[in-house]
Order: sequence, then C-alpha cells, then structure tokens
Amino acid sequence: MSKVRIAFDADNHLGETPAWSAGEQALYWVNCEHPPELHRWHPESGDHRVWPMPKRIGGFVFKESGGLLVALKDGVYDFDLETCALDLRAPSPFPEHVNLHECCTDRQGRFWIGGYDTRYPGDRNAMDAGYCRLEGNRLVKEAGEVHVSNGLAFGANGRTMYGTGTPTRRVDAWDLDPATGKLSNRREYITLPDGEGFADGATVDAEGGYWLANVGAGALRRYLPDGTLDRIEPLTFSFPTKPAFGGPDMKTLFVTSGKNSAPGGIPDAVPGGPVFALEPGETGIPELPFAG
Repeated sequence: MSKVRIAFDADNHLGETPAWSAGEQALYWVNCEHPPELHRWHPESGDHRVWPMPKRIGGFVFKESGGLLVALKDGVYDFDLETCALDLRAPSPFPEHVNLHECCTDRQGRFWIGGYDTRYPGDRNAMDAGYCRLEGNRLVKEAGEVHVSNGLAFGANGRTMYGTGTPTRRVDAWDLDPATGKLSNRREYITLPDGEGFADGATVDAEGGYWLANVGAGALRRYLPDGTLDRIEPLTFSFPTKPAFGGPDMKTLFVTSGKNSAPGGIPDAVPGGPVFALEPGETGIPELPFAG
C-alpha cells in the first residue's frame, strides 16, 4: 500500500484530466465547473496559475505546435496560454444535452474525446454520448451508447483503447488500428462488483497496467492487460476522478478529486478537492502531444 499525500490543495469542485508536461516539469488539470478553470502547477517552484474558462471544461491535451486543445462543453478549441484566445476547431457532434468531457491522445498523437448525457441520472436510459476521434476540423463518432464517458486510455502498445460508461461499472476495450485510428471488436474488459463503487478516469503505465479511479470506493485499481485485478491502492478520500503519472522520473501518480459524493461512498478521511499523489512503484508513459 502506497502512502497518499496532498500534492496541491486546489480546492476544486470537480478536478479532472491531470496531465504532466515533461518540457515544463509541471502538472496541468481542470476544474470542470463551479467555476470552470484550467490549472498549472510547478512542483519545484510552487508556482500555480489558473485560466478561467467561459463554459464547462472537460479536459485538454498538449499540442505539438504549442498551446493546448481544450474541450469545452460544446466543442474543441485551440487555446493560447499567453493571450488566452480560444478558437473553435471542431463543434460537438452530439445533441445539445450532451457535454464533451474527458479527452486524451493515443500513442500516435490522435485526439480522442468522450461525452456525457446530462439527462442522466434523472433518465437512466440517457445514452446519447459516446467516443469521438478528431479528423481535421471534425469530430468523428467511433463508439456510442454511453451515459457518462470516463476511463479513456490507450494500451502501452497503442493497439487498445479503453473506456467506460460510468454508471454501468463496466470498462470496455476496443482494438485500435494504429494506422487509421479505427476501432473494432468492442468487448468487456472489466466490470466492478456491486457495492465497490464506480469507474471514473484512468491511465496506463509502461508495463500496460490500467489504473482506474474507483469513485465511491475511494481507491485506485490496477488491472493487467488481460483484465486481471493486480491490486487495489486505498485512498484517503472517496471521490478520485482521474490518475496521471508525472514527476521527473514519471513515477509519481497524481490523482485529481472532487467534492461530490457517490452512492454508498466511503467516509472521507481527507475532504475531496485537492490534487493527491503517491508513488506506487510503476512508471508512467509520457503524454504524446496532439500532432495535428
């Protein structure tokens, strides 16, 4: 069991999508809402900067050319960190009641993003969200029938995509064609047992281990590529949202958190809202910037 500590007390309502910038030796993440913000923190200097966003933000990726691609509720925008200019690159392909949510790049530098159907949980059959790939200035839907997209990550060899519809407790895997980005062979990867929380964000380590934020259960779960549960890392808070490896040696696992509560969640020893960190022993894979 790894020691869990507060890395930065961000006081986020819903922290999400941490990503380590190797070039800056800094951690970026978002506060999705209340208020929507992009954050950057340099662990060595302690410098912390916040960029307010005009509407709900689900995530971002680094761009090879500099700056970020930012996922706001209604589209993907190029964001200039110096001027704070937001320029729409691709509107959401989903209906208005679906917000764009977490995003990341695959091992070839393609941009992928999921959505969540805001009619859920009031409507348990609300599944108009899904997963999309960015092609030029258009988001192409590759998978559908999702309530709330989470768990988006790519296998270490670049040939598998993972994702979950959080309320189902099930994480699916797809075969990914490295040359085209096409998905096929959707299948069950893992399903959380009843009473053991829900699936949220995820990352993959250099050995191919899939690290899942276990909302409600207050834990991280590491799975092997074949779906075998390797171990559970208990946390001191009930609402982890997404892990990401970082630090100079890519051995620190940062975990964003929220102040929300999940049905049947464990009591918090430490309130949610900070960015937490632990050293589990595995090494992460550096973020590949968006190549487009």
